[in-house]
Amino acid sequence: MSWGSRLAIAGTSKVQVRWNELSTLVLAHTVSLVLPGGTAIAGEVEAVRDDSLTLDVRKTSDSKVQPKGTASIPRASVTTLQVTDAKGAGGRILGVVVGVVVGMVAGAEIVAHTSRMTEGAAVGTFTGVSIAGAAGGYYAGKSVDRHTMIIRVVKE
Repeated sequence: MSWGSRLAIAGTSKVQVRWNELSTLVLAHTVSLVLPGGTAIAGEVEAVRDDSLTLDVRKTSDSKVQPKGTASIPRASVTTLQVTDAKGAGGRILGVVVGVVVGMVAGAEIVAHTSRMTEGAAVGTFTGVSIAGAAGGYYAGKSVDRHTMIIRVVKE
């Protein structure tokens, strides 16, 4: 899956809005969308005008079709937007704590059940598995902290 079509695992909602209701949901947020030709872009919404969406494009799948920088996307080209926001840090904090505990238990079990391991190797294994657990917990918690909203723009 490409970054333009990726959905957050936790907290995804879908809404339908008219063009005149769009600005309250996307203004000053980072959005992703696919243009009619198939080019995926992402960037911060600077303005929603009657005839276009002004976007500071930060990512693009085809820089020849849509280069990075400020762009005016015609209203007819904006049919579906994806807005992903981070909401708090609770999931990441809990994920790291749980990840460290699981990593420490797993590291201790590996060291305890491996024969002929030197003290240095045992410490390295224990530390490495604990750190890996913390990193895994962080990224698992990060997905919990994200909320994705899929916005479909309907005709007025």
